Amino acid sequence: MNKARILVVEDDAPVRNLITLTLKAHEYVYITASTGESAVLEAASHNPDIVLLDLGLPDIDGVEVIERIRSWSNMPIIVISARSEDTDKIRALDAGADDYLTKPFSVDELLARLRVTQRRLALLEASSPGESFYVNGQLRIDYAAGCVTLDGQELHLTPIEYKLLCLMARNTGKVLTHTFITRSIWGSSWDNDIASLRVFMATLRRKLESGPDAPQYIQTHVGVGYRMLKVE
Repeated sequence: MNKARILVVEDDAPVRNLITLTLKAHEYVYITASTGESAVLEAASHNPDIVLLDLGLPDIDGVEVIERIRSWSNMPIIVISARSEDTDKIRALDAGADDYLTKPFSVDELLARLRVTQRRLALLEASSPGESFYVNGQLRIDYAAGCVTLDGQELHLTPIEYKLLCLMARNTGKVLTHTFITRSIWGSSWDNDIASLRVFMATLRRKLESGPDAPQYIQTHVGVGYRMLKVE
């Protein structure tokens, strides 16, 4: 697998050094930015394969950086932030972040997230071999186009949300455990992965369901996992 070009956006020098030393040790090419404005400029100038983005930047908030990059590019953005509240994660994911890693984080986890992100396009293309479409009630997945519609309206999903939906769709009617889902999506099952899964599932369900108390497509099995319901 070719090494990706990584844009590291981090104003804390020790954390930035830790990330760049890790990338260098694993033969990644990287560029850095310490402010939001310079991050947007570097993203536009160098078109990196992946962005590692801190939210707490000195000039503009990281969520604004995500929104500005998303106005012209779908490059994968992995947030690395000390903000651990679900509301912060949901804001970043709704703005267009692909993944969210909470500080402090392990080097192994960071590298795993990068590997998974690099494999993302290939995984999406192979998300449902032999099938062109998935239809469940008013939900329709066009696997070839990577497009999801609900009631005829296209849903704007992040890559992780799309992968989650495809995984659930391929296993309609089955209860998928937290561990099975996180290993399928991230290749691991750390505590941070379980926490991220809950956030991603919440944002996905907000796009699919009329309300949290009216599950139509995805049913929560508390302490166990989730199940895609068959809608008649």
